[in-house]
Amino acid sequence: MVDVQGTVADGFEPVRDAFVENFTRRGDRGAAVTVYRDGRPVVDLWGGTDWRRDSAQIVRSATKGPAAAVLHLLQQRGVLDLDAPVGTYWPEFKAAGKERVLVRHLLTHRAGLPALDVPLSPAQALDGVSGPAALAAQAPAWEPGTAHGYHAMTFGWLLDELVRRITGQRLGEWFADEVAAPLGLDLWLGLPPEQAHRVGPLAEVAAPEPPAGQGLRVRVKPEVAGAYRDPASLTRRAFSAIDPAPDENAPDYRAAGLPASGGIATARALARFYAALIGEVDGVRLYVPATLTAARSEESAGPDRVLVVPTRFGLGYMLHSPSSPMLGPGSFGHPGRGGSLAFADPEAGVGFGYVTSGLQKSVTSDPRAQALVRAVRGCL
Repeated sequence: MVDVQGTVADGFEPVRDAFVENFTRRGDRGAAVTVYRDGRPVVDLWGGTDWRRDSAQIVRSATKGPAAAVLHLLQQRGVLDLDAPVGTYWPEFKAAGKERVLVRHLLTHRAGLPALDVPLSPAQALDGVSGPAALAAQAPAWEPGTAHGYHAMTFGWLLDELVRRITGQRLGEWFADEVAAPLGLDLWLGLPPEQAHRVGPLAEVAAPEPPAGQGLRVRVKPEVAGAYRDPASLTRRAFSAIDPAPDENAPDYRAAGLPASGGIATARALARFYAALIGEVDGVRLYVPATLTAARSEESAGPDRVLVVPTRFGLGYMLHSPSSPMLGPGSFGHPGRGGSLAFADPEAGVGFGYVTSGLQKSVTSDPRAQALVRAVRGCL
C-alpha cells in the first residue's frame, strides 16, 4: 500500500486512482501531481518514498517552460524583440556565421546549436560563462531557421546569456523576482540554500514489465536507439554537452539552476505557473492574449534532427503531438526527460504539473505522466 495524501475535487477522483496506480503498477518512487482548472486547484496529491506536502524535485527539461516565459515577458514589456538578431543584444554571438540567428530561433530549436564542439566539464557548465562563450564562438550545425533539432542543454546557456545582456540579471534571478514572487511559486532556477532540505535525491528506477495481456512495453525504433548510442551522432552530442554528466543531486548543481534542465519545483508550483499563463490566478495573469497566442503557435514541426522523431514546438514550448502527448491539440508545455511533465491547455482552462524523484527511461512521453493526463482528460 502507498500512502497517498492530498485532495481532489468532486469528479476528479480518477486522477487519484491513476496516481495510486503509478506506484502500484508503474514503478513510481516519490511523486506529486497538481491540476488547476479555471485558476483554482482541483487535484493536489503527493505520496511515495520520502515525499511530503512541501517536497520539491529537479524537473529536468520541464525547466524550459518557465525559462521561455522570461523571454515572452520581456517581449511583452517592450525590452526584447523576438524577431531581432541575437547579436543585437549579444554582439559576440555574431561570430561564425550566426549574424542572422533570431531570438525566436533560440526558442524554437532552429538556431543550429544543439551540441557543443567541445563538451564542458561540470564545473564549466555551472560557471555561467563557459557555456555562452562556447556557443558565441561556434558555427551552427545547419543554416539557422531552416530546420529544427532539440537544443537539450544549450537552450539554457543561450537564454541565460541573452537575459543577462538585456536585464543585467541571470534568467533565474529575473524569474524569481518577476514571476515566482508574485505568484508565490516554489519553483527555482537556482535553489536557495534554505530550501535545500525540501529536495530529496533523484534516482533511476526501473519501469515494471506490464502484466500479460495488459499492453506491451513501448519499443524504441532502431534508428532512434542507434542515435542515442552513437557517440558521434548529433543526438548523443546534444545530450552530452556536459561531460562527464553532472551529479544532479549535488548542491552546486541545484544552486546553479541551469535554465534548460536544472529547475527545481513542486507539482503545485508548475500547475499554478501554467494556470497563470492562460488565465488569472489569485489576481495574477502572466500572458496577455497576444503573448499566449504566440507562445503556442506552431513554429517547428516534423523530423527533429536531435530527437530523431517528429516533434512540434511553439516559442519555447513543446506542443501536443504523438511524440509528446498532452491534454489536447491546444496544449503547450514541456516534459522533463525521465518523468516530469507540466503544461497548460487554454481551451480546457487547465494547468498541469507532475514531478517525480524516480527517473525512468523516457524522453518526451513518460507512462506515469501519461496515465495522469488520460485520467484528467476523462474527468473533463
